[in-house]
Amino acid sequence: MRDTNERAVRAMRDFLEALGIDLAARGMEKTPERVAKMYASLFDGLGCNTKDLWGELFHTGADGLVAVRRIPFHSMCEHHLVPFFGEVSIVYLPRDGQVAGFGKFVKLVDCLAHQPQLQERLTAQIAHAVADGLGARGVLTVVTAQQLCMTMRDSRAHGTQTVTSEYTGAFATDHGLCQQAWSLLEGVRNDSNA
Repeated sequence: MRDTNERAVRAMRDFLEALGIDLAARGMEKTPERVAKMYASLFDGLGCNTKDLWGELFHTGADGLVAVRRIPFHSMCEHHLVPFFGEVSIVYLPRDGQVAGFGKFVKLVDCLAHQPQLQERLTAQIAHAVADGLGARGVLTVVTAQQLCMTMRDSRAHGTQTVTSEYTGAFATDHGLCQQAWSLLEGVRNDSNA
């Protein structure tokens, strides 16, 4: 890991100098090291195996939908390497009452968000990881985010939110069940307007 960090520091130094930034200026001397360390943290989800995150599953005997709403996340857009951030909400239909601890969903989101990403892919990856990891009969994932590439670049679309969704299994085939899942997430919209 040390070689990788030193290589990243050299690359960041070269990059900043190529842009004309004076790294000898006061306060800039350690910037390449700080940036390399920050990006190592932002991309610490690379190589993460989502199947290893679930740990022990619990059999509850319950048949109802389970929702985990408003999981905060931040990620880096793979097109410009600038942040996008927001909230993830997940609804799933357990198979035979099999559920995971709620904290596992936070770890799942972090694992998948901490790598160069696209919001659409992140949304799908979360839904499929829940379906595969828990054997869930259906999953609905909704991601609401602010994309800094929209607010910092040409369009300057301040305040714009992007919303993506992905659903699997029973939610893709049973309209009534899908509506139930969406209704569990309606509180996300209602609470945010309060």
